[in-house]
Amino acid sequence: MALGLGAAFVSTLFVLSGSTLPDRATARSVSPSAAPSLPVEETRPDRPRIDVLSSRPDTVMGDTVLVRVRPPRPYPPDAIRLEVEGRDVTDMLRPVHLPGVGQVMEGLVTGVPEGRSILVASIEDDGSANPEEARTPAAPPEPARLTVTGHPLTGPVFSGPHQSPFVCGTEDFELAWGGRLGAPLDEDCSVRTRVGYVYRTLGGDFAPLPQGGRIPTDVAETTTSTGARVPYVVRVETGTVNRSVYETAVLHDPREPEPDPWTSPDGWNRRLVYKFGGGCPGGWYVQGDRTAGVVDHGMLSRGYAVASASLNVFGNNCNDLLAAETANAVKERFSLTLGVPDHTLGWGHSGGAYQAHQITDNQPGLLDGIVVSQSYPDVASATVPAATDAALLRAYSEARPEALTREQQRAVSGFGHWEGIGAMADAAARIDPRGVCPGALPESERYHPRDRPDGARCDLYSHTVNVYGVDPETGLPRRPLDNVGVRYGLSALAEGVIDVDEFLDLNEHIGGFDTDGRIVAERTEGDTEAVEAAYDSGRLLHGGGGLADIPIVDHRPYQDDASGGDIHMRYHSFSTRERLRAANGTDANQVMLVERHRPGVFGADQPVAGRALTELDAWVTAAAQSSRARPGGEPIEHLERTRPDWLTDACWIEGERVVAPQTTAGPGEGDRCADAFPVYGSPRTAAGGPLASDVLKCRLTPFDEAEQPVEFDEGQTERAREIFSEGVCDWSEPGVGQRPPKGPWQFF
Repeated sequence: MALGLGAAFVSTLFVLSGSTLPDRATARSVSPSAAPSLPVEETRPDRPRIDVLSSRPDTVMGDTVLVRVRPPRPYPPDAIRLEVEGRDVTDMLRPVHLPGVGQVMEGLVTGVPEGRSILVASIEDDGSANPEEARTPAAPPEPARLTVTGHPLTGPVFSGPHQSPFVCGTEDFELAWGGRLGAPLDEDCSVRTRVGYVYRTLGGDFAPLPQGGRIPTDVAETTTSTGARVPYVVRVETGTVNRSVYETAVLHDPREPEPDPWTSPDGWNRRLVYKFGGGCPGGWYVQGDRTAGVVDHGMLSRGYAVASASLNVFGNNCNDLLAAETANAVKERFSLTLGVPDHTLGWGHSGGAYQAHQITDNQPGLLDGIVVSQSYPDVASATVPAATDAALLRAYSEARPEALTREQQRAVSGFGHWEGIGAMADAAARIDPRGVCPGALPESERYHPRDRPDGARCDLYSHTVNVYGVDPETGLPRRPLDNVGVRYGLSALAEGVIDVDEFLDLNEHIGGFDTDGRIVAERTEGDTEAVEAAYDSGRLLHGGGGLADIPIVDHRPYQDDASGGDIHMRYHSFSTRERLRAANGTDANQVMLVERHRPGVFGADQPVAGRALTELDAWVTAAAQSSRARPGGEPIEHLERTRPDWLTDACWIEGERVVAPQTTAGPGEGDRCADAFPVYGSPRTAAGGPLASDVLKCRLTPFDEAEQPVEFDEGQTERAREIFSEGVCDWSEPGVGQRPPKGPWQFF
């Protein structure tokens, strides 16, 4: 009875507004392909075609690749010969059925060397070509060649040199079925790959499956999104790649054959959900002892496979580039074991949202759609300036307690509540090299300005030195951090919350940060090379890369009014939306869903977030079908055409769903969602900066009293010119170095 009620609940919870998900095409005589049939670039029809399915050809990790070779007509698949650097690997291939194409050859090709190597596919014509299809040419077609680049299984690939020191976490990593992963085998924190099983009990818990593969009598069943009803037994694989611990989970009955790319478990719906974990401060120098969690009932019960890795938890690794490299590596491992998923959906909150946004934009193809919660655009331009400005404001107010009242401080901050200043100021520890060091990093290896000047610096910029570079004069990481010319409290001045003298005193004494993240009297001048690198490399989210072509569901559990303050402020969602509009001329592929925050609200088993995942799946599926049916159209056209009715801007007010475009309207302007969940800003937006928060270093213009929102007398004007001797921010102009990234899939 309990099982029946649970199944009914899940079925009701995840009713899709779109069409049902299609079954995967199969053939009677041969296995189905290990990868979906996707639109590919046209090649010469008279030559074979080689594709690496498990990864990009230039990001292969380890010595194995999943390949597909398509023969030209009229040659049959068994006429193909495949070589790797002159070594015949044809016997590693097998005929498979590719929907819409017919039979091709696929296989796991091993022995791929590190570095560049050439795959060569040729045709051995033994006269077996079908004469009814076409006349056999006088000579076989020219061979096809594909260059692949192999990298160590431990990396790196494109993120740049490994960070050192690096502390392993495998001995503390708890396996899903019990026990720990064990001691590392080498200095790169590698371990032997382990596979274990857990099952869902009739009581609604997960428990280790008894050894020997026996299915207990209390095992539940579940019905997947494709309609398959299977025992609720989960295969969990745990191993290491790219110096990260990874986990994958998928429904699989151990009495069935062991999965491979052509033998999928009956319970897998051919979708992969990649989970990204939150955090940031302290996310350096460690492998980590946890992932974002793959034994996820809300996902597994519907048939989704789930993957995550320790370096995809920002609390372990606050570097989106290394996170992207790790996700790429884990997805490759998954594809070599189970086959290429039809779609990969990203799922993450807070620091996980950073990753989902930037990986999608900068490494297009890894994720086909994302659900993000408590989101920010990125670390460099969204969190850091707001956090450091709040830290400066808090320090100013503590040093000059009579200068501004709490309400005046709040107005200067741009936040909705005064408590937000403290919450956001605490987050500035991420720029302090001694601010938040992970507990696993020995004290003897940490930076100290006097005792260990060459020690490990626990800050964001040291962790991103592969991108920002090193200042040759100081030997320290370059920083894009800047607040020169910012007129703090400008909107509060315009609204009469503070007067001119209070405005001038604030800006004269607000200060900045030295190279060790300590507050000093001088403002912080951003390193121009670091600023340009932030834009060029995509460390500042642009929005015009891969994000332009995939569905984005932004789930916002509202926390702006949290009693103790909170850093997950709603305006960050609008910052991302503004960037999408600026880059693409539209935000039609982004949907905002807002509800009241509560523990566990961002879960795949929850009414709003859970349905968002399955509706996103339907959207991605329908857009892919539209693209195949109407080739040549822009991705955004297919996304606009196929968006499910349920996926539209909405908020939930005391349980009532209010469907309405989400706006930054002020109180009492007739916007129910904005009234219930007001949108505020940050110290930079309160200083006149853009809602997009995409200017790291503003362009300066001389202080002009005539351009100020209130009148300055002669003495105040003279003082203002001294305070802003370098000029004030001209927010009407693009920032210094502001430009689109140099391109996707950059290597560092």
